[in-house]
Formats: sequence, structure tokens, C-alpha cells
Amino acid sequence: MTAYTATERRSHLLAAVSHGGSYDVINLTSTVEIAVATTVDRTIDFGRIPSNARILSMSRLYWDDLATSGSPTLDLGLAAVDGNLANADDPNALLDAGTLSSAGSDVIALEDIANAGLPAWDFVESETSDPGGDLMVYGTLVDAPINKPGGGTMTLDLYYVVD
Repeated sequence: MTAYTATERRSHLLAAVSHGGSYDVINLTSTVEIAVATTVDRTIDFGRIPSNARILSMSRLYWDDLATSGSPTLDLGLAAVDGNLANADDPNALLDAGTLSSAGSDVIALEDIANAGLPAWDFVESETSDPGGDLMVYGTLVDAPINKPGGGTMTLDLYYVVD
């Protein structure tokens, strides 16, 4: 028999989570229309979350088919608000290279599902402690321009809890 262990990520303020113990789940939903011929390196501001927001595994990113040729991708990152990060923004902190060339696609908004439940600041490569304040959640279009006639739609559903 194989035994599996689970990693429980929870607030340091809550000594033990009992059955039914929970936090209030908060949702950042942002929908943007992407224009045709959108260039590479364009950034999309999806919104702000607290730096201590624990991002949940049910967070997803949805998009239309945004390319008739080429392979545009999207990185999902976190950026400083009011200079609160120690070093630089991290353009692919959450997701690296989500492929935008297939219709009706969606992906988990986290590159590594094992990181679900970590606070947002911990996804930023340069950070070793919570900088406080908010972080901007943003996408960067990379690898190829958007070239689908009429463009398309992209939606981020980011679910998190705050200690």
C-alpha cells in the first residue's frame, strides 16, 4: 500500500485547521479584449492583490484562439505597487508561456500546482519576506504577435485567501 502525505498551507495565526475550518475566498476576475496585431511584449494589467494573498489552485486563465499563425504565449507575473518589491518585478512568477493559439483554452494560473497556497510575495523570485502592500497581477504577450482577425478575449479568475 502506498501512503501519500499532503502539505497543508495555512496561516501561522491558525494553529490547527479542523473539519470545516476555512477562510473567506476572494476572487479577482478580470476580462480584457485583445486587439488584432497586438505586439509582442504588451502587458495586460489584470488587477491588484495583497502581497500576503495565498493563491489557490482553482485559479484559472481563459482565452480565445488569438492566432491564425505563429505561437503567441502569455506569461503571468507579479509587479511592485509603489516600489514595494526589493528588486525587480517577476514577469512569469505565476505562469510561463501559456500558449494562446488554441480556441477555448484555459489553464491553471499557476505554473507549478505544488505552489498552491503560497503567499503571492513568495512567487516573486527576488523576495525573501513579505514586502507588504499590494502586487499587480499582469500578463505579458511573448514569442509572437496576436494576429487573429477581430482579436479575442482573455479572462483571469484568481482565487485567494488572506491570513
